[in-house]
Amino acid sequence: MKKILIANRGEIARRIIRTCDRLGIETVAVHSEADGDLPYSKEATAAELIGPNPVVQSYLQADKIIEVAKKHNVDAIHPGYGLLSENAGFARKVQEAGLIFIGPDSDIIDMMGDKIESRRAMIKAGVPVVPGTEEGVASLEEAVEEAANIGYPLMLKASGGGGGIGMVRCENEQALSQQFDSVKNRAKAYFGNDVVYLEKFIADARHIEVQIFGDSHGNIVHLFERNCSVQRRNQKVIEESPSPHLPQDARERLCEAAVRAGQAVGYTNAGTVEFIVDQSNEFYFLEMNTRLQVEHPVTEEVTGLDLVEWQIDVARGGKLPPQDTITTKGHAIEYRIYAEDPKTFFPSPGKLEKIRWGEGARIESGYEEGNSVTPFYDPMISKVIITGTDRVDALAKSQKFFNHATIEGVKTNIPLFREFIESQEFISGEYATAVLPEWMEKSKEEKTV
Repeated sequence: MKKILIANRGEIARRIIRTCDRLGIETVAVHSEADGDLPYSKEATAAELIGPNPVVQSYLQADKIIEVAKKHNVDAIHPGYGLLSENAGFARKVQEAGLIFIGPDSDIIDMMGDKIESRRAMIKAGVPVVPGTEEGVASLEEAVEEAANIGYPLMLKASGGGGGIGMVRCENEQALSQQFDSVKNRAKAYFGNDVVYLEKFIADARHIEVQIFGDSHGNIVHLFERNCSVQRRNQKVIEESPSPHLPQDARERLCEAAVRAGQAVGYTNAGTVEFIVDQSNEFYFLEMNTRLQVEHPVTEEVTGLDLVEWQIDVARGGKLPPQDTITTKGHAIEYRIYAEDPKTFFPSPGKLEKIRWGEGARIESGYEEGNSVTPFYDPMISKVIITGTDRVDALAKSQKFFNHATIEGVKTNIPLFREFIESQEFISGEYATAVLPEWMEKSKEEKTV
């Protein structure tokens, strides 16, 4: 493999370029009009304007991306995360064009992209799933009837959804009635699929995921787990590995179940099996993400492995190492830095006038000082990954880092992290998925007293 086109932008494009440079692989970047001055466009071997700023006119233009790939005679396309990364149609087109898609087979993407279909596959494989409907619910009347059997509170979810989009918690029948049409309409708008289903809401749950890899020789391995329970609007903002307060036997059962899930569908390349874990450490399958995750650096830090290199190697037919050779050391925490109001989480686009990071962290950023965060894309500026000998050490380094980190020109969630990581709720490690909004509400009340 001599040349790869990266069908993505910003931080993940830079991340892929860095590994390709080390491996002696040339890269081709694509960019919208707004992204021409971003670092990744300059760091790639070659860069092509793909279209206007809106993603539907640029980064989602599958045919145009493949056209650029052919023009530059690339061997493969890496989709990164988001955008076209879990688009089975795109993966199929890449393969039909005679190029390598650095990801799983399109049929697997199709299956796992349909949450109802993926639930069925996991049930067949003996992987526990959250109690819920086995089919989509077509009408409000049917939803109300099914909800009575499942019990409230419950989650109303889009079958084609992901990344926290297309799901809402319903406390009672009134809430379900109010939200049903809205979730269906949102699912249709975002995913082109308005099928919705119901799942039991697991109280005080943790969101823990397992990184898996599969190769074309039938091998599936896991690279241990990440705790992703610190969330806002059902989207992750802090991830860490190993997961705190997870007994070793539960960790082993989780990882074994994730491998079983991969084996059940003949998985290849990088994937993540996401679970909900209750207070008694029983776990339930949530979904499988058929791509590299935003939080993959956490796993890289504790395993010492380069997951992008693994993706490339597997895509060109390489064989995975035995499970017993994959080990972890230390503790890593990732913080997603967003250009957003830390009180409302509303995006705060603008020019990054000044960036000053603290010491002792791995920074994965799509921007440099002087660049602008535009309103056209996800407002994540950077990922800060801090690694310590253990969690106590990683927390101490985190607190020191955020006491010195500054970004001027836009509002960011740095002040929020600065306070939150010194809270007992986070330091204890015993947190669940509601920890951040609950802590914010508590802090707000204390400040008004």
